Amino acid sequence: MQFLGYVDKANEFFDKLVETATDDELFASGYLRGHFDLQVGYAQVEGDDLSSDELNEKIEKSLVKAYRNGELTDEDRDHVVAIWEKVKELV
Repeated sequence: MQFLGYVDKANEFFDKLVETATDDELFASGYLRGHFDLQVGYAQVEGDDLSSDELNEKIEKSLVKAYRNGELTDEDRDHVVAIWEKVKELV
């Protein structure tokens, strides 16, 4: 899938979660969306023509770094991972 199509689908997914997600899922999706948007922004500023898989790799590296820095509890991390798996299925 092309970069912009994937970004659009992911943003739509995040927006729809607001209607059905639990509080924990909303927190996790907002946290994940922050990482997602940051990597999309970097790619756009740098003029990188990334594939969806390359974007996912950058996001995963960002998430792993955050986990290692202790930014989330184990429970929150589990929610983020569950939502991240759903986002990756959009490719």
